[in-house]
Amino acid sequence: MLDFFRYLTAVVMTVIAVWRFPAVRYGDAHRRALWGGYAGFAVALWLYTPAVKDAVDRIPVIDLSALMRHFASTAAIIAALTYVATSYGKATEPVVPRHVAVSRWIARASYRAGAVGVTLLTVLFFTVVDRPRRSDDFLVDHAGEWGAATYMTVFYFFPLVTTAVCGYQWSRGARTAETTSMRIGLRLMGVSMWMGLIHTLSRIVIEWAAVLFPLSRSTMTTLIDLTAMWMNLLFLIVAVGASIPTTSAATARWKTMKTLCLIHPLWFDLVSAFPGTSLYPPGSRVAELIHLRVPSDVRLDRWTQDIADACEKLRYYAPQALLWAADDAAESHPDPEPAAEAYWIAAALRSAASSEAQKFAAGPLRDKPFVDTVSEAAWLAKVSRIYAQLPPGAGEDLLRQSAQIDA
Repeated sequence: MLDFFRYLTAVVMTVIAVWRFPAVRYGDAHRRALWGGYAGFAVALWLYTPAVKDAVDRIPVIDLSALMRHFASTAAIIAALTYVATSYGKATEPVVPRHVAVSRWIARASYRAGAVGVTLLTVLFFTVVDRPRRSDDFLVDHAGEWGAATYMTVFYFFPLVTTAVCGYQWSRGARTAETTSMRIGLRLMGVSMWMGLIHTLSRIVIEWAAVLFPLSRSTMTTLIDLTAMWMNLLFLIVAVGASIPTTSAATARWKTMKTLCLIHPLWFDLVSAFPGTSLYPPGSRVAELIHLRVPSDVRLDRWTQDIADACEKLRYYAPQALLWAADDAAESHPDPEPAAEAYWIAAALRSAASSEAQKFAAGPLRDKPFVDTVSEAAWLAKVSRIYAQLPPGAGEDLLRQSAQIDA
């Protein structure tokens, strides 16, 4: 049962780290620090799983998996402290509340303390920790040893400070959060940190109790397993708490990606007809949706501008009567206005492929009351959906009809 929760917690934390990975490239220090915390804890949690632990233990350094997960946890803890410190904006404010100043000081000191701690952990691991053979469970197998207890106490110093700072700051932040989702998320994360504080203190007590008052292996196993279950539970609560405030952002990102998917046929044909309109050569729908060159909202803004620019260029290839012919062709369509624009673009593209540009541009497309990129993109999605469904000869037929009108 415990192994199941270890794998579950590691998978959940990995999914969140992968989900937030774009912050490494596009995010500020605040979001990068948050990703660093998730990534570090994901690595540490995987090192707790039997499969990864067994793989690492094949390296000819006894109990190396324990040292590696403590390194990963320390790195994640430093990232978490940095995240809390950067949550309060720049450090140049004229009046800084005491709790904010303390958090920032701890975050700055954590880098030096982390370097000292990692060095000290390494020295203790290879000197005072008795490691004659590989451990099935590091804490249980080394119970009662003062060297292992000292080593673990040094390690637990970092989560002790972090859980106290994060628990206080996130619980305080939950009271002043502007949105319900943020309030619930911070409250859950605060609860998980207080649980982490209890977990850390209990582990220290258990380690030294085993030294001062020797415990049986079964008793030690029970205590360590109970605290391990507690730890996995608090990590799941952290994952849930951190995910709740991002639901609105995730929904917005999903809508943006869906709109990009709908607009792609129209955008692709237009920028292909006029190379240089887009900042980069257009790719297939799948290639465009999976690349990480720019964030999705920035891409959507660029695509709407690319389409508008290409439509302006199309006016020099479109016959003067083409817009009237497009209106006539779209009269029977359930949504005639975007259908007329789709017909016009299809015919104008056909004309651009087979004729030279005219000296004077045809009349512009009808103005739409767009208030932002989102509303313009929603309109273009309608146009693109109809455009993609047009039969192959629709543009040619419409050009002939416009020629008859001109005649």
